This record gives sequence, structure tokens and C-alpha cells, in this order.
Amino acid sequence: MRNLAEQREQFAAMLTRPLPPNVASSTTTLGGRPALELRIEAPGTTGEDVLLYLHGGGFVVGSPRVTAHLTVALLQHLDGRAVSLDYRLAPEHSFPAASDDCLAAYRELLDAGTDPQRLMIAGDSAGAALAVVTMMRARELGLPMPAAAVLFSPAVDLTLSGASMRSKDGVDPIFTPADLEWYFDQYVAGSDRSAPEASPIFADLTGLPPLLIQVGSSELLLDDAVRLAARAGADEVSEGVTRGEVHDVAV
Repeated sequence: MRNLAEQREQFAAMLTRPLPPNVASSTTTLGGRPALELRIEAPGTTGEDVLLYLHGGGFVVGSPRVTAHLTVALLQHLDGRAVSLDYRLAPEHSFPAASDDCLAAYRELLDAGTDPQRLMIAGDSAGAALAVVTMMRARELGLPMPAAAVLFSPAVDLTLSGASMRSKDGVDPIFTPADLEWYFDQYVAGSDRSAPEASPIFADLTGLPPLLIQVGSSELLLDDAVRLAARAGADEVSEGVTRGEVHDVAV
């Protein structure tokens, strides 16, 4: 039995980075959940861009603060603010609680008057999967799509059927397949792992906005990213996937 509190503390200690001095952070709420708002303090900005960021952590660990450095890296290319959502974590809140929170946050941004063409959604690993699911659910509700999405090492196949789950076992410097199996067990809690809203690799992605997908070449999640790009291409979604040395991302 894993100590959940220790897992969360260790994950935070491993990945949290200091924020640059020109970044202002504040707490807020979005979709009924706590959130971290980040702004880059610079003159001459109009502040109309909005980035909704969904953190990684296997649906079990992680927080907006842990991956704030990734959020800021994207925010540097925008003119506005980022809001990173503190969605509910498993096992206290199993599937689809996190997805419900992300959809509620996206809807609130739209209801508040955010221009969809100035709205982006991004996430790493579990958060990247939640970003895809949020767009899928928004599409089904007839909500406008964001302008684009950025997906770092998306954990989009909770069945762990990708070939890299075997070929990169022992190569991935952070996780093992057993780690991912444990995280996903906490999240799905007996639900169907292959359901599209749990594993969007098996979903119809038609109508989603352009996707930028990035993954490290040593990651267990390599094939999740590559197959997601192929799925997006088959469904006529504009996408791009880049591979490189393993980088600082969270599952």
C-alpha cells in the first residue's frame, strides 16, 4: 500500500520550480475549484489571451504550483493570463470528477466573455488527457472550441497498450509501467479504462482545434503521443508531434 501523502509530497519536491521574478501569481476560483492565476508583468500588454492549464500527476498527485513553470513557459508566448486549475484528485474523487471540473472551468471562461479565438488549453500528461477530454465534451455540448491546444506527454491510453510501455521500461528516468498502473487504478476505480472519456486515444477527435503534441523520446508515454497525433490526423485535426530528449514533464 502506497502512502498517498508521501507520494504527493515527493512529486511536488521533485518537480516544483521557482517562478521568474516578473511573474505575478494569485489564487482564484474557476468552475467551482481553486486555481492559480499567473501573469507576466510587462508594459504594453493588452491582456486578452487566456490560457487554461491542466496539471499532470496521474490524476492522483500534482497541483497548479508544481507545474507552474510549464504554464509560465507557454504564457511567455501569449499576451494575457494563465489560469491553472486545481481539479479534484483520485482516489478521493475518481473518474470522471477531474473531467467534470475541467469542463466546468472551460465553460466559466466562455460564460465570462472570453473570446474562444484568444483562449488556449494546455496540459501535461494526465492534464493533457484532460485537455483533450474537455474539448471533446465541449464539442458534444455545442460549445466553441479554443483556438488551439498544447499537449505535453499526453497520458491518453489508460489501458497501457502502447508499445513504449514495454520498450521504454527501464529507460524512462521517472516512471515505470507499475507506477502508471497504480495511478490509473486510483483514477478509474473500476470504470472502463478504454472508454473514450478516460482514454481519448480511442475517441473521435473530429472538430477539435489545432494540436501541438510534444513528448520525450525516452518516455513510457511516447506511443500515447504518437498514436494521438495519428488519430488526430485521421480525424482531420491539424496537429504536430515533436520528439526529443526526455524533458521536464509530469505524468
